Amino acid sequence: IKGQGIYCYVTLMAGEAGLLCPTVPEAYGGPGLDFRYNAVVTEELAYAGSSASLPLQSDIIADYFVVYGTEEQKRAYLPGMVSGELVAAIAMTEPSVGSDLKGIRTIARRDGGDYVVSGSKVYISSGQHCDFVIVAAKTDPDAGAKGVSLLIVDAASKGFAKGRKLDKIGQHSAATSELFFDEVRVPADRLLGGEGQGFAIIMELLPQERLSQAIMGQAAAQRALDETLSFTMGRTAFGQSICEFQNTRFTLAGHAAKLQAGWAHLDWCIKRHVEGALTTAEASAAKIFHTEMQWAPVADCLQLHGGAGYMDEYPIARMWRDARVQRIYG
Repeated sequence: IKGQGIYCYVTLMAGEAGLLCPTVPEAYGGPGLDFRYNAVVTEELAYAGSSASLPLQSDIIADYFVVYGTEEQKRAYLPGMVSGELVAAIAMTEPSVGSDLKGIRTIARRDGGDYVVSGSKVYISSGQHCDFVIVAAKTDPDAGAKGVSLLIVDAASKGFAKGRKLDKIGQHSAATSELFFDEVRVPADRLLGGEGQGFAIIMELLPQERLSQAIMGQAAAQRALDETLSFTMGRTAFGQSICEFQNTRFTLAGHAAKLQAGWAHLDWCIKRHVEGALTTAEASAAKIFHTEMQWAPVADCLQLHGGAGYMDEYPIARMWRDARVQRIYG
């Protein structure tokens, strides 16, 4: 295992189980399947309550290589991503500009056969344990969005440093970090896509990322409802189970109805995406709808747990903490 810690062990085990990167072609060690298989794995992980960044590797980063990577890049990185021997990260957000890609300040200047990268990134999932990171940097600082390029930076590169593991409200099994680049030399053949094409590439692949987040939101909301139904049926107050009170029934029934519609909507989105027809607007709508929907039942379900909902020993407490960021990122 080339990364560090228990997270890398989890990634390796997922690779051995065949859970990583379903869309990677067989020529590079993958099964050569379509996104429907990603959706199954992502849904099950979210339902189980896992916030490990396995969908980041499978649903987001892998396709940067599959769609835009050179033959050399595919052979260098995809087999390790499929097996779990390589942990991948992607670095866009910066301390001073957030996720405004047009305004990023990380610079990559050309120097002979290399790019020299300087700058910093923050809130990078898998950043603490990554073996390499795709970095969004300005190769032309005056060109706005057209000046953004993507570079593959190996973690062993001189001048590259991982900052502290950030202390988040939730999603504690996802190692999120600051990353620093101090005159990091990156061979020019590690440019992903053409120079100045980074913003366009990110926009092209964003619908799948947002669809993945929608799937996570839907599955996590379903788990919250299922947990709460079980809890309220097993607890009594004033001579009857909590589930028998009218308020409890109305609350759970309302969320069950929305979840029923949500599953049908996700099936529609996934079908359109596999057919190449899902638009950016449709994927964005799915992301906001399903993550907002996730928050509502999680909050209500915690309330129906009463004081137990505020205790870490109950799954609903972790679900509530983990859900909040779903409405922020992506």
